[in-house]
Amino acid sequence: MILARWRSRRSNRLLIDQLHGKIVAAARRPALYVALGAPDTFEGRFEMMTLHAGLVMRALSALPGFGRELAQELADSVFRHFDIALREIGVSDVAMPKRMKRLAEAFYGRNKAYGEALDADDAAMLSSALARNVYGAADAGEARALAVYVAKCARALAAIPLERFAAGDIAFPEIDAAGGPS
Repeated sequence: MILARWRSRRSNRLLIDQLHGKIVAAARRPALYVALGAPDTFEGRFEMMTLHAGLVMRALSALPGFGRELAQELADSVFRHFDIALREIGVSDVAMPKRMKRLAEAFYGRNKAYGEALDADDAAMLSSALARNVYGAADAGEARALAVYVAKCARALAAIPLERFAAGDIAFPEIDAAGGPS
């Protein structure tokens, strides 16, 4: 019994690490920063990581079975990595709780706004949220191409069955040189 439980946790950890790796790879794609103009800064990379992790968590949460459990384990993994990244840039132990609280509020607030826009199938609302959060702009113009990409990602991830998620088999749509999804 104990050994089976350990194997299950170890298996989940391997799966979460695999999903996390795919999210990081997607969030670091140069096309996001070059073609879509996301800021190539610590904050811009946080935004892209938040966006991609949130899209995967959204898709997992909608699945039957243990999708919600996987989504929570993925969130825990993302925040463990945020903690590591902050420590690597020199955030002190004293400041860490406050920084992590702000990151959590930003992470969940952004993903709530993106989720509401995706649920409403409202491209203008999604563009506006992305403009505000990713680009720091009031005008949603430069966020339109990113919004198209985000909607395409959400559709692609929603089409993945639990069995493929459980195998760590996810992929994000490519971004073409013109700035939109290919």
